[in-house]
Amino acid sequence: MRSEQGVLRVSIIITVALAAFGIVIGLVSGSFAIMFDGIYSLADAGMTVVALLVANLISSSTTAGPIKQRLVERFTMGFWHLEPMVLGLNGMLLIGAAIYALINSIAIFLAGGHVLDFNKAVIYATITLIITVAMTIFDKWANQTIGSQFVELDAKAWMMTSALTAALLVAFAFGIVITGTKFEWLLPYIDPSVLGLVSVAVIPIPAGMVKRALEDILLVTPSALKQDVDNVAREVTKRYGFLFHRAYVARVGRGRQIELYFVVPTGWPPKQLEEWDRIRDDIGEAIGGEGADRWLTIVFTTDREWAD
Repeated sequence: MRSEQGVLRVSIIITVALAAFGIVIGLVSGSFAIMFDGIYSLADAGMTVVALLVANLISSSTTAGPIKQRLVERFTMGFWHLEPMVLGLNGMLLIGAAIYALINSIAIFLAGGHVLDFNKAVIYATITLIITVAMTIFDKWANQTIGSQFVELDAKAWMMTSALTAALLVAFAFGIVITGTKFEWLLPYIDPSVLGLVSVAVIPIPAGMVKRALEDILLVTPSALKQDVDNVAREVTKRYGFLFHRAYVARVGRGRQIELYFVVPTGWPPKQLEEWDRIRDDIGEAIGGEGADRWLTIVFTTDREWAD
């Protein structure tokens, strides 16, 4: 369970089981809120499967072996670009499902609501809450050593599910408490009200995920990364007497793409390629983050047009 793929597999299995449990209990108890919880989890599980496939592709393309050779021949630029696409699609689907549930909740409320079996609903919410809290803790513990965006997203999804399930539990328990009292007339409106509140609470949560994904897809320059690269490049320019530099950086999923161009004065005495390579090594070490997720290109030229 110390690999990204292993954690995601466990999450998929648990999510599918909870989704099936929620749909069945929702049908038996007559709760649309529980059915939405199950369908929402099922959609999330589907996207987690896609995330797992992308994680496997990224892992295979950076691990030595015949599989890497075949992948590199077909996808020379890697698979980082798939990661924000999956995250963005996941967020859009979750937002769409929440909006649809909100519309349904309003329609049910205006139609006079409906009464459900609150005892079954409370049992479902209690069991689900225990499992979702456990999965949140498990994901956060595992990601301390993995450091995966997919696992981080999965942990947030479980945390969100825990909060929503806790809200369901409180609402259903309230239904049991007011049964047989003067407030019993509220019973038909509890389920659509909870469904609407849960939907409204869910909608903003994937919005940040979609925003981050769009930034990566559109190659929006991360200001912090650009500043770090510029600081290193300015120091190198001053140290070696270059004229100026141009830096182009982007974040694509877990990948960092960095291109650095240094304009060298004309008429300089020639250097051996090994000397230029040593300068490149120094620059790469100063930038940091060397590994399979860093794409670093360093160019030395006397032609300004190559840098612009």
